[in-house]
Amino acid sequence: MKVLKYGSSTLTSAAKIKEVAKQVAAEKGNIVVLSSINGSREALQEVADYLYMKNVDGAMELMNNMELQYAKLVDDLFPEAKKNAEMKKIVESYSSVIRETAKELFTKYEEKIIIAQGELLISELFVSYLNTLGVKAVHLNSLDFMKTDKNDEPDAKFIKESLSKLMEENKSADTFVTEGFICRNAYGEVENFGVGGSDYSATLIGVAAQAQEVILWSDTYGIYDSDPAIVQNARPVKSLTFDETAELSYFLDRVIHPMSILPAKLANMPIRLKNVMSPDSEGTLVSSEMPNGQVKAIAAKDGITMIKIKSVRMLLAHGFLRRVFEVFEGHKTAIDMITTSEIGVSVTIDNDKYLEEIVNDLKTFGTVTVSKGMTIVCVVGDMRCGEGASNKVLDALKELPVQMISYGGSLQNISILVDGKDKKMALNQLNNKLF
Repeated sequence: MKVLKYGSSTLTSAAKIKEVAKQVAAEKGNIVVLSSINGSREALQEVADYLYMKNVDGAMELMNNMELQYAKLVDDLFPEAKKNAEMKKIVESYSSVIRETAKELFTKYEEKIIIAQGELLISELFVSYLNTLGVKAVHLNSLDFMKTDKNDEPDAKFIKESLSKLMEENKSADTFVTEGFICRNAYGEVENFGVGGSDYSATLIGVAAQAQEVILWSDTYGIYDSDPAIVQNARPVKSLTFDETAELSYFLDRVIHPMSILPAKLANMPIRLKNVMSPDSEGTLVSSEMPNGQVKAIAAKDGITMIKIKSVRMLLAHGFLRRVFEVFEGHKTAIDMITTSEIGVSVTIDNDKYLEEIVNDLKTFGTVTVSKGMTIVCVVGDMRCGEGASNKVLDALKELPVQMISYGGSLQNISILVDGKDKKMALNQLNNKLF
């Protein structure tokens, strides 16, 4: 049994939904995890934002437009009159849940309820469409088994026991369909795992169901060895280890959710990333398998700010770094890279919301300089390989003004900070040298 997760990018139209259903129908006995249809979550968030601002008319206008779009989707999926009417009633029932929130005091709780309706509705429609194809599909509402504990961590025991019970109660089913992204918290309230959380849901479900593997279907061919928008000959990586993928996930917006890797690693359950429009392509396999040492991929993240603190008081000073880190912790700002010398420390952040406050606090330690518009370039793979991967990385970038280098914290990663304007050259030079 496998867990098949289909992201919003694969559910953009009735035609795409039919293609996904055809794939699902071809291999029964799996669990299908669905995101909401493309654009639905954003539209529902906009409805919630209007209700926060007490603009009920604006929210209802958006709802009217969404209902028309779903009515068109139902017409395309269910041409038979009786089934069409049945499905439109289901759309109305979910729409009513949203409209009811407009009559109440609107809080974060109601917002989460509204956002959840997108996943819940597409699951209902998808199950019904599978049924028309002769697949005995059953909807398992994720709000009945996906739960977090009081620390906002997945309640693995509850998830496993509840999912097993639901599957046993529906053991005659060919296929199970459920939602990604949404869950309940420890108090029974509707909650979610945030943007990209469907990947996380899929791996948690895979672990709970002891799945053979999790396949994350999207509109990309997996994880590329370089940015295909910048490096002309970039190609998908055939295999990565869990640790290598964890290193890369920070840089891979919308490719794989960083939180999805740990549950799979602990269960030694492979994750496969594939393109829904090219199902026969290999994609990328993420597992514990580690081929003989080689560099696997290069990735980059823009919008980085570098902060340098120079202080002669740092020399041999006990607890200096701890006090510096406490400044960032106090302003809820994570540090990405760090390098030190005898009298200085350089760090990078990707969130400059509290930059002014951070700089003011750091000035008590010494001279502070800030450089914005930087880019972190990350080289991932087995850096212990005998061919001298680290030497090749430095050689490839010898003509560029490198600002920081971080190496040694992980055997899978070398991170280099460059000016954003040098990103394109850095990626191409590294690609030419390493692949």
